[in-house]
Amino acid sequence: MSYFRNKKVWITGASAGIGKALALTFAEEGARLVLSSRKKQALVTVKNACHKSPEVDIIPLDLEDHVGLEQIFNENVNILKDVDILFNNGGISQRSKVAETDFAVYKKLIDINYLGTVLLTRMLLPYFLKRNSGQFVVMSSVAGKFGVPYRSGYSGAKMALHGFFDALRAEVANTNIKVTIICPGFVKTDISKNAITGDGKSYNKMDKAQEKGMDVAVLAKEILKAVQNHKAEAYFGGFRETKLAIFVSKLFPNRFRKIIAKAKVK
Repeated sequence: MSYFRNKKVWITGASAGIGKALALTFAEEGARLVLSSRKKQALVTVKNACHKSPEVDIIPLDLEDHVGLEQIFNENVNILKDVDILFNNGGISQRSKVAETDFAVYKKLIDINYLGTVLLTRMLLPYFLKRNSGQFVVMSSVAGKFGVPYRSGYSGAKMALHGFFDALRAEVANTNIKVTIICPGFVKTDISKNAITGDGKSYNKMDKAQEKGMDVAVLAKEILKAVQNHKAEAYFGGFRETKLAIFVSKLFPNRFRKIIAKAKVK
């Protein structure tokens, strides 16, 4: 029997990309699903594709609307209170230099990628504590381990997630609540197309590295293994942009700064 069979998994950003692939993969494992994103019709399409899931609920939400998130959670508490795994996957990326980025763009990135995730986690935590079980999974990035050009706000928000969830993991260390942080490198999704530029407009281009990135269905299967094994952090993607880059950044920081300054990341 699958480890995930009949476990209830709540996935944000489930309408496309990694979130959609996760939904389909969890469904194959027999998990019950709660799918969330801003795009209700796209969620319906994903739901219809999750044939092997015994139960699929759709809860549209906007991670940027924090007041709305609390209202939506309270309205759907009977569905959400028995969630076993919250997969904080929803978010948005960035493609712009610091000198060309409006402050409003930084606020948007923090509101969506960090504070929206923190709020959902905080609202679900009391139910995990009451049951003494549950798992928080958060989609970070290698850009959450070191700053990357053209992604200053994105990197900042992802680094903030590491600080928050590392602290949460320490606080629940004596319980059966687990925290897993996923750090992909380049994955073949539309994340660069949907990224925002310095004035908040859509970048609407596919990065070359993204186009050659890891297949999203393969990534989803690997992520499920990390979740099942309760990994604290897991890295996926090309060896150079993930494990090697993180290794060099830690042991040879000055050398790494020179390398990243010359990196062709856009």
